[in-house]
Amino acid sequence: MIVIRITLIFKFFYTVLYSSFHSIPHAFLKKFVDFFNFHNIHLFDVMPSQHPKVIRIKAKKAFTPTKIPGAKYVINQYIGCQHACSYCYAKFLCKRYNHGEWGTWVIVKENLPQLVKHEHPNGRVYMSSVSDPYQPLETKLKLTRKSLENLDKTTHISILTKSNLIVSDIDLLKLFPNLEAGLTINDYSGELKKVLEPFSPTNERRIEALKVLNEYHIKTYTFVSPIIPELTDVEQIVKQTKSFSDFFWFELLNLKVTDSDFKTWLKDSYPKSYQTLTNNYLLQQYVSKLKAEIKKLTVPTKGLVTHSPKFSVLTV
Repeated sequence: MIVIRITLIFKFFYTVLYSSFHSIPHAFLKKFVDFFNFHNIHLFDVMPSQHPKVIRIKAKKAFTPTKIPGAKYVINQYIGCQHACSYCYAKFLCKRYNHGEWGTWVIVKENLPQLVKHEHPNGRVYMSSVSDPYQPLETKLKLTRKSLENLDKTTHISILTKSNLIVSDIDLLKLFPNLEAGLTINDYSGELKKVLEPFSPTNERRIEALKVLNEYHIKTYTFVSPIIPELTDVEQIVKQTKSFSDFFWFELLNLKVTDSDFKTWLKDSYPKSYQTLTNNYLLQQYVSKLKAEIKKLTVPTKGLVTHSPKFSVLTV
């Protein structure tokens, strides 16, 4: 009982600190966060309901060529993600690695921090494509932090996460003059979020993190994804984040790569959304309407990513 009360007191203290993050020396906050992590007290929102299976491997190289828009290379210190998003395109990895259901296992490239010391990519690096660099396991392993510590600080790097845990690395992020940090925001909440993103931090926490990063003069962007017709309020997201986002990316749900369980759920639960995404005529109408809506919002936009009938990055 005493431990529980102490934990609650510390969490209250952290909430107060977090709300005035910009006015507190980051070195102090970093020690505070590290104290909580050391004692296994979780500050950063939702944790998975079970401990993931951790598979440790030795990677041969740190950077892999990619076709992701705006990047030349990708770095994945983890493979697999505890957030367990039901729509995730990376769920195909379950068949490749055969470690169980998506979200229950994570492959850890334990030597990656050493590899980045000796590799100097010529082009923008995207972190990460088949995992979240700040998934809950990062609080213990700190593989992302160690990789950033050893990475050439002149590297052009774009980090994308769904986690407010990224604020614990602000001291490192500020050392990269060519870094941009993005938060995926989609406004899913309540029962809908439990289905789509059961173990990711809330969108409110992500927005708070984005604001803190901006206050520390780190280049930030909002990645509005996945956009699902009838379910995603794009205008509301932009209004909530435009004052502390340097630019925006928008992405429509890639229904083609989701598994059969997700397709069945969407078809049964939101038939109109499913119909829009599977009927080319309705989809093109929706995309045209979405482009007009985004243009009307007058925010800096890198592009609108669509996946059907083919992969495209549309100018808005």
